[in-house]
Amino acid sequence: MFDVLVYVYENYWRPDACPDHGLLARKLSAVGFESDEIQEALHWLDGLTGQDEHGDVSPQSALSLRVYLQREQELLGEDSIGFISFLEASGVLPPEMREMVIDRAMAASQTPLDLDDLKVIVLMVFWSRGEEPDALILDELFVAPEDRLIH
Repeated sequence: MFDVLVYVYENYWRPDACPDHGLLARKLSAVGFESDEIQEALHWLDGLTGQDEHGDVSPQSALSLRVYLQREQELLGEDSIGFISFLEASGVLPPEMREMVIDRAMAASQTPLDLDDLKVIVLMVFWSRGEEPDALILDELFVAPEDRLIH
């Protein structure tokens, strides 16, 4: 599923540039993605609306403190929770986007979630809002630590 999401991000820079699900599924199939992987990704993308199951957007205060449920801790792991906290502390990930990241992470079928997959989720949350993270955050999302140049 994450390969499909990366493909969508790389080929459709904004959500409004992305075709409807039927056409997108055909295009993804034409480039070689498996049908079940495509359907899982499309279902996952549907959840990027930022709404809960009742259609309400959860309001979050900038001063809120996030306490992770046991299930969230198990699925995300220390590295992913630490990365989310880093993005929050950097002022890059406001509380409502944090909740979208956690929601989409919980919707992923992979358990436990790999940190690289969490980074794809963060990128897709930005993408869904039509925003692009700044260059330093993009570097953090894309470049492996061992490939970074230290000045």
